Amino acid sequence: MAVVDLTELPALLPRHCALMGLDLGEKTIGVAVSDVTRMVATPLELIRKTKFTAEANRLLALIDERTIGGVVIGLPINMDGTEGVRCQSNRAFARNLLRLRDLPIAFWDERMSTMAVNRFLIDELDASRAKRAGLVDQMAAGWILQGALDRLRSLEA
Repeated sequence: MAVVDLTELPALLPRHCALMGLDLGEKTIGVAVSDVTRMVATPLELIRKTKFTAEANRLLALIDERTIGGVVIGLPINMDGTEGVRCQSNRAFARNLLRLRDLPIAFWDERMSTMAVNRFLIDELDASRAKRAGLVDQMAAGWILQGALDRLRSLEA
């Protein structure tokens, strides 16, 4: 498989498999998963970044445990639509993951995801800064994956 456009992803997936969403931060990786009907994204885990091998091993274990058929990675596109260093880093992460596991990977524009999650945690849950620190990346992964799932569903209509 390869990195594909999000619209091509459904054709490459087995019928009843979940998707995994990743928010690749500088220090952590937020992980979210969908249900097998690919309707709802749920934040799952926060992986502390150390070395790619350790991170990839944990992701591959989750992929196997959860019957994951594909991965959606947030792409931090600049507000003007250009791609910066973080986008290059996320694309490199995807290429490296593909070397270890043959599964389709798509990117989803994650502009504003962290800000939206922070606003929700502050406004709706009144979460302290300390509580938000542990939740933001997981929830951002859920936000990214849910956006991709919603887009895929809109294409079916």
